[in-house]
Amino acid sequence: MIRALILGGTADASLLAAEIARAGIAAVYSYGGRTRAPADQPLPTRIGGFGGVTGLADYIRAAGITHVIDATHPFAAEMSRNAVDACTQTGTPLLALERAPWIKASADTWIEVTDVDTAVSALPDAPANVFLAIGRQHIAPFAAKPQHAYTLRFVDPPEASLPFAADVIVSRGPFTLHSELAMMRTRGIAWIVARNSGGDGARAKIDAARMLGLPVIMISRPELPERQRVESVTDVMQWLGHSARLGA
Repeated sequence: MIRALILGGTADASLLAAEIARAGIAAVYSYGGRTRAPADQPLPTRIGGFGGVTGLADYIRAAGITHVIDATHPFAAEMSRNAVDACTQTGTPLLALERAPWIKASADTWIEVTDVDTAVSALPDAPANVFLAIGRQHIAPFAAKPQHAYTLRFVDPPEASLPFAADVIVSRGPFTLHSELAMMRTRGIAWIVARNSGGDGARAKIDAARMLGLPVIMISRPELPERQRVESVTDVMQWLGHSARLGA
């Protein structure tokens, strides 16, 4: 009997949870705990970390998990590495549901960098209006360039003071091309810093930047261990031995 563990927190993970619930597969949905009010799921849910590789391996054994699906954010590198190691230790099949990265189009103005520190260096020295679309856990290095007028967008209001002055938008996506264009025009955004998350849910800002001719400092995905991966919920369901109603 299958008992799956979904390492979630993404829109794709929520789609998968809905499909697994409809199929009547026993499963647990796990949130990392970074969002204070995570979206409800149609499956039993746990919130918080596991305590590293050992803690995750212990949970897999104790909960009788037979399959693990890593549907975390493409930049949740530590969790993904822990999943590989824990599943290796316990002999548990692991599948990554990982959206394809965005591909630079001819009309895009991208400055591709490997990490946040390099993204800070890539910003101009002259003051500019900058949209940091990278999540609150990664903004601190930008305090090195306080001359810029930063716009940040979070799912939750910040609990502590920010490391630099910024205009904070509290909103949950997905966002439309129309709304992203309006936000960038209203705030006079001149630069965008983004992570190459891929998929459709967060790409409106990339399309808006292209239409407005704005440069995007694009942070590449972290290197991860080799693992089996797919790009669709349908593929995950087939891996579990079930068909999916969704084509996504």
